[in-house]
Amino acid sequence: MKKPFSVVCTILAALTAASQAFAFEPNRPVEFVVASGAGGGTDNFARTIQSIITKYKLMDQSMVVLNKGGGSGAEAFLYARQNKGDANKLYFGTNNAYLLPHVAKMAYSTKDLTPVAALAFDEFLIWVKSDSSYAKPTDLVDAAKAKPGTVAFAGSQSKDTDETLVALIEQQTGASFKYVPFNGGGEVGVQLAGGHVTANVNNPNENIGQWQAGAVKPLCVFSSKKMAKSEPIHDGKGWQDIPTCIEAGIPIESYKMPRTVWTAADIPDDALAYYTEVLRKVSETPEWKEYVGKTSQTGDFLTGKAFGEFIATSETNAVKVFKAEGWLVQ
Repeated sequence: MKKPFSVVCTILAALTAASQAFAFEPNRPVEFVVASGAGGGTDNFARTIQSIITKYKLMDQSMVVLNKGGGSGAEAFLYARQNKGDANKLYFGTNNAYLLPHVAKMAYSTKDLTPVAALAFDEFLIWVKSDSSYAKPTDLVDAAKAKPGTVAFAGSQSKDTDETLVALIEQQTGASFKYVPFNGGGEVGVQLAGGHVTANVNNPNENIGQWQAGAVKPLCVFSSKKMAKSEPIHDGKGWQDIPTCIEAGIPIESYKMPRTVWTAADIPDDALAYYTEVLRKVSETPEWKEYVGKTSQTGDFLTGKAFGEFIATSETNAVKVFKAEGWLVQ
């Protein structure tokens, strides 16, 4: 249902006013540097924000999306180090920004980045091909116990969020999977739909197309409660019909990933405030709420102290898994 023109104008006026209240303004096109390949969840995240900013004219300058997904996203964050103090670039990632230096010797550290905000949190699900003989997640676990290293679990990147979850499943169940990394969630979804791997742990946004087409099916979601009700996606089922993994026999109550935005280190305080407010206004638009609903994410907006506390807790929990896997760099 279309909104009345007067309502749209009111939203535009309110949103635009926020971007005019700061001393800082970008002085050239702003680069949206995405720490993943095209088509994945992080890429969609960045491009959705770009479209909302453009629609509501929250920035006077145009925006250019650059995909730098090499090295599990490290390419983007190294670019941030190389552009220290440049306030005309924003970096879009996940928790990879602060976790990658724990598992590999990187040419950047978190000191090269300034956190701006987290705008959404992804749920994670176990997916299999629609004609798979695996009807529940414990079937996968049993198969991986019977023949260790033969059940192929696909994920985005190595020693990143997806592989960390697969490792956590192994640690909690005693299973042994074969983890197969790809460059992004979009590619992971295609590989599963094509039958080249047994399962994946994609978030909803990265597998919804294949589910709609009847190529894949979800087995469970890593959440303490069922997902929000949605319109039917395939065969009369929606997100609310997916059991939680813990009730399906996998002893992991919750596992979520933040969608995060960063700048390089040493940008001016007024630039950080400017981008924080722009992103806050993005999070308040109907288009953002629609995006979060369609992708079945949690639309919490975190910045400042709250974002810092989340990062600290998330990092501590992940490092426990890394240590158990022997991934920590010395």
